[in-house]
Amino acid sequence: MTELVIQTKGLYKIYRNRTAVNNLDLKIARGDIYGFLGPNGAGKTTTIRMLLGLIKPTRGSIQLFGKDLTKDKMNILRRTGSLVEYPSYYGHLSAVDNLEALRRIIGGPKSRISEVLSIVGLTNDAKRLVKGYSLGMKQRLGIAAALLGNPELLILDEPTNGLDPSGIQEIRELIKDMPKQHGITVLISSHLLSEVEQMAGRVGIIREGQLVFQDTIQSLISQSSSGMRLSVSEPELAMGLALDLGCEGKLCGSILEMEPMQDAQVSQLVKRLVENDHAVYRVEEKRRSLEDIFMEIVGGGSEQ
Repeated sequence: MTELVIQTKGLYKIYRNRTAVNNLDLKIARGDIYGFLGPNGAGKTTTIRMLLGLIKPTRGSIQLFGKDLTKDKMNILRRTGSLVEYPSYYGHLSAVDNLEALRRIIGGPKSRISEVLSIVGLTNDAKRLVKGYSLGMKQRLGIAAALLGNPELLILDEPTNGLDPSGIQEIRELIKDMPKQHGITVLISSHLLSEVEQMAGRVGIIREGQLVFQDTIQSLISQSSSGMRLSVSEPELAMGLALDLGCEGKLCGSILEMEPMQDAQVSQLVKRLVENDHAVYRVEEKRRSLEDIFMEIVGGGSEQ
């Protein structure tokens, strides 16, 4: 049975008369990179703050590592690293000194500082003052700080926000290495499907506080098919044959625009057309982009 690192049941957060998170049931397995997606204001950061014990849910339960967050909070948080919004740091100190200040608070060996700097690729800049770092380097330092306690779970809230393409690529490759190289489960929130799909194996999509999709990226991709397009001779007669086979579609000029079909149906249709002396010039699948599907699911969201 798959071990769940994060599981929420019926999670709600209500601020006065506004429901920020509405009946949320998350399931994140050990070793996953889980993309938590939704437009700005959908409830992602509120959910993350509840997972980290920074705010209390109005009702519902949160389990991390199979333990109730309300009953075993300190033990759970020792096994969890996080980067929520922008990392905090002392600009007049080096990366090493910033991490040493944090290490003294959380404990652990000094050797861990060089380990995490190596993981995030800052070894050569370890003694530079952080105020001279690029935004991408500061984000990597924030991730290094999150890794300092040797966590089993890493929670990252919009870690590529504001970065240039080079910085985004650096953070993306870093995150992809976490499960396979370091055994760390990752929850990464974002409002950009195009970014998350290059890292995550599973995604949850939240809209106005409600989870409206939770499955693999491949399952999302499978929804991208919007039908088949056939270019054939004598298209009107060909359309009649297609309808006789129970296929649904319409004639657009000389092209048969068919509704989504199983592979066996496509094969049967092409065979019937050829048997009836139709020349089949082209058969192609119509696909929507994942971004189109994402926008269809979230419906534009709401800014909060």
